[in-house]
Amino acid sequence: MYLSFESFRRSQKPNNYLIAPEGLCQKSTPDQISPLIKKSPEALFRRLVGLFESGSGWKSLEYDEDNRRISVVAVTPLLRFKDDVDIRVIEEPGLPEGQIGSRLAVYSRSRIGYSDLGANKKRVDALLARFPS
Repeated sequence: MYLSFESFRRSQKPNNYLIAPEGLCQKSTPDQISPLIKKSPEALFRRLVGLFESGSGWKSLEYDEDNRRISVVAVTPLLRFKDDVDIRVIEEPGLPEGQIGSRLAVYSRSRIGYSDLGANKKRVDALLARFPS
């Protein structure tokens, strides 16, 4: 089962980080509005899946290509903590003809502990850095 970005309520602990397109999350406030990525949703989704399949530090990859949803477990290098990351690739509506673009909804959260010392934000920022807007 994939996270419903529209209706979930995020944890009040400071051990999570959320980015989403404006207006997507109805019951949670994102830490950041996701930037426009100049790739088709299909191309962005394929690149993300390839990244998770080939990169170290990622486990238990599940994805739904039809709905462009990804669920993956990130494993921290030093202490091997497991963090859950849910991603949804969303086509940007209303772009001028001939232009393509997508946005990501990403919720990264620690399974244990109260604070993550910014680890989830760093993870999301590193993911966004791979896809400049």
